[in-house]
Amino acid sequence: METVSAQVDHAAHHLVRAAVSAPSVHNTQPWLFVGRDTDLDVYADPTRRLLLTDPDGREQLISGGAALFNMRVAMRHLGFRPVVQLLPTPWNPAHLARVGWGPYARPSTDENLMYRALWLRHTHRGPFQKSPLPQPLIGELREHARAEGAALYTVESHVARRQLAELVRSAEAVHRNDPGHIAELVHWTRAARDRRPDGVPLDVRVRPPDRTGLVGRDFLGLTRTLPDVPDVWPPETGLTLVLTTRHDTREDWLHAGQALQRVLLHATTRWTVAAFHTQPLEVPRLRAQVRATLTRGEFPQMILRLGHAPRSRPTPRRGPDTVLSPE
Repeated sequence: METVSAQVDHAAHHLVRAAVSAPSVHNTQPWLFVGRDTDLDVYADPTRRLLLTDPDGREQLISGGAALFNMRVAMRHLGFRPVVQLLPTPWNPAHLARVGWGPYARPSTDENLMYRALWLRHTHRGPFQKSPLPQPLIGELREHARAEGAALYTVESHVARRQLAELVRSAEAVHRNDPGHIAELVHWTRAARDRRPDGVPLDVRVRPPDRTGLVGRDFLGLTRTLPDVPDVWPPETGLTLVLTTRHDTREDWLHAGQALQRVLLHATTRWTVAAFHTQPLEVPRLRAQVRATLTRGEFPQMILRLGHAPRSRPTPRRGPDTVLSPE
């Protein structure tokens, strides 16, 4: 007969396996987990923070929040309500959350669909198909963001698109011209046959990064030999959105990560994928401009595009055994 500790260990592996499928900048997977008898702790891994791209750790906490939401979904799939405490150890900023097992409750159909979406969701890099997203889906995504304490703004007017495109282009120019940022990007770029379970393999970023209305990160150095990005807004850009929070504390960053992942998983259930453009949020003066011009004074936490695209190869993930340790 299986012991209680073995059952808890098996459940912890189940939750962590779901958690590590969350997105992170450059696929750094900047998290660690500690299993306890009745709880599972989520930690930020300081060795995987991007010191130049993410000096204050904001994006790392957003990634941690996304992983936390995946854990919640996996626990609901098992039929239990998660009991979550954010930032439970004030003197340890790396301790992001503690997740406990609440009472039994049968998962809803939507929760089961989100659990299946965990294994299908992947980050898209490049243009989308031209077909627009249905309006009801946009309203659903806003509701999902709101349920986690965030807001989702669509960028649809010509003026707003032009403003955001210029901000993304300016931030990417800062990164492309800075040797430190280039070195950080190269460090997390993998050869196509590299078996390391993190970083961005070259074969998932084979398209020129500037083929949509928002320029992308130049993993391959392609922009050195390509013409400048056009001023038009290509229809393949998809729907552009900004995820925001009312305040800008560490707890807000964790809420933003949970909201982001909830939006991504619901979008996945509707065969919709996302691309990320966080560059202007990594340059303080440009982030302030995004807040002032596009989000009505709320704090921008993520910029993304949504659309339809053929399924591409997902980025690799570290297994639970490499990120989960006993108490």
